[in-house]
Amino acid sequence: MRYRTILSILLVFTLISGCASGEAGDELTVVATTTIIGDVVAGIVGDAGSVDVLIDGQADPHEFSPSAAETAGVLSADLVVANGLDLEAGALSLLESAEADGVPVLYLAAQLDPLPFRGDEHDHEEEDEDAHEGDDPHFWLDPVRMAAATDLIADALAEIEPEGDWSERAASVQADLEELHSEIEQVLAPIPEDRRKLVTNHEALGYLADRYGFEVVSTVIPGGSTMGEPSASDLAELAELLRAEDIRAIFAETTSPRTLAEAVAAELGDSVRIYDLYTGALGSPGSGADTYAGMMRTNANTIAEALTR
Repeated sequence: MRYRTILSILLVFTLISGCASGEAGDELTVVATTTIIGDVVAGIVGDAGSVDVLIDGQADPHEFSPSAAETAGVLSADLVVANGLDLEAGALSLLESAEADGVPVLYLAAQLDPLPFRGDEHDHEEEDEDAHEGDDPHFWLDPVRMAAATDLIADALAEIEPEGDWSERAASVQADLEELHSEIEQVLAPIPEDRRKLVTNHEALGYLADRYGFEVVSTVIPGGSTMGEPSASDLAELAELLRAEDIRAIFAETTSPRTLAEAVAAELGDSVRIYDLYTGALGSPGSGADTYAGMMRTNANTIAEALTR
């Protein structure tokens, strides 16, 4: 009798364990390709599932290559939310494989009225002909477009779990993003018209410039990727441009080396400073830029400081 009781208890524990494992296995799992997209997706998913990020904050999205574990996570997800427009070039074959295996992949940028790469009127002489061709993937630096992205995310989630309150969740996140946009407008408003000129590490700030009334005058690295290689004459020409335009700030990026920007600044002495912006990933905890809203506020404050000094 005693042994029968022990067996019964073990059976109950086995059943409970099995049920728990089943419930965990049934949890909605979403993979976002970048920390920035992941933060917004997590705001919508909330406690209704889990959100994993494919490309961590230390990696440049343009150069990322997935590991075996990251590949497995994407292939087993219920939904993948990607930026698209070739931002995740190193993960493109993985995303295509996931789609072929039946995993829904939502590409955001192409559905958010993408801007073409601007190029610049002071093009690097040796720049590839098609370096600026195609649409710019950096839509997330415009919070208005990011707010619109919440509807796309909610619709994709509804395809997977129709019973979820995704529209309501997305509306709450969207309202916060619209408020963020208004806040950024106020932070940037004091910058004089003749100082609203941006020189950036690579062509990443087109959407921010378009939304808030700036001109991207030139870039240190030619094209929309961080993998371009300017020549010594390119950098010398850029230094002359900064001197001629009385530009006193170069905006580098936290996910890319600032060596080339420092070389240009060195040509001009103390008149030019380098400021780091969060463009490709969120900041680390405690940076003030470890959420999408925090990242955008930090960038706005940095730009305002740089262009009003």
